[in-house]
Amino acid sequence: MYPPVDPVIIQLGPLTLRWYGVLIMAGVMLAAWVGSRHVERRGFDRESVWDLLLWVLIPGLLGARLYYVFIQSSRGPEGLERFLSNPASILAVWEGGLHIFGGFIFGALGLWAFARMRKVPILVYADAIALGLPLGQAVGRWANFINQELYGPPTTLPWGLRIDPEYRIGPYRDLVAFPETTRFHPLFLYESLWNLIGFALIFFIWRRYGDRLRDGDIALMYLVWYPLGRFFIEFLRTDSWFFPGTPFNVVHVLSFAAVVGASVLLYRRYRYPTVSAKAES
Repeated sequence: MYPPVDPVIIQLGPLTLRWYGVLIMAGVMLAAWVGSRHVERRGFDRESVWDLLLWVLIPGLLGARLYYVFIQSSRGPEGLERFLSNPASILAVWEGGLHIFGGFIFGALGLWAFARMRKVPILVYADAIALGLPLGQAVGRWANFINQELYGPPTTLPWGLRIDPEYRIGPYRDLVAFPETTRFHPLFLYESLWNLIGFALIFFIWRRYGDRLRDGDIALMYLVWYPLGRFFIEFLRTDSWFFPGTPFNVVHVLSFAAVVGASVLLYRRYRYPTVSAKAES
């Protein structure tokens, strides 16, 4: 497996159109379109989802970048030290380096502000985001393929990813130990497929049992599905900062908390429906 195209689509003077940005925005548009169907189904204006994008996307992108730079990136000259020595590079999102968990945190703040300003139920719009988000992530992850990033350790599996030496990190740049024929785990592909399966599953439940679902159920299902897969994928990350002496990083902690918390809430909602309904009112 090898990126078939140049990361740059076209360059006109100082303006550059890159596949990274195109694929990320394609994922966002698809997610918003799917989410608008849920909003309409719940009796609200589907066009309001496009307004929501401005409230969620800008802080989400900011949070995704800051999380990647200050938490996810490795501690060393190729990671955090590089960003601190050249602060302008922190803004260079087109070079890759966004982290979904930072997007979650800052995007959630934007959603909260949108719901308060527009006086709309936050759980309806949280469900709309959660319904389309896995599809958007499945598409957006291919931006990592074009940029030759988000790969794991070497593998002999037939779907191994070829990474050019200039895009490799750490010891993998040693062409004696890791020649150009070396293939690496395509983590972007694993996550893209996991998200695609998650989208198909949640979308099926929404279509088939939507009238029985309560507001917030879709968001909770997403918070079980996505972090569950991400928890295991993180063990193969080669560009993360891990707690010293352990195979765990911050994403493991956040993923575990999300899966357990969302599972407990879903269980309580349907095991003790009366109590849950009072708590939400």
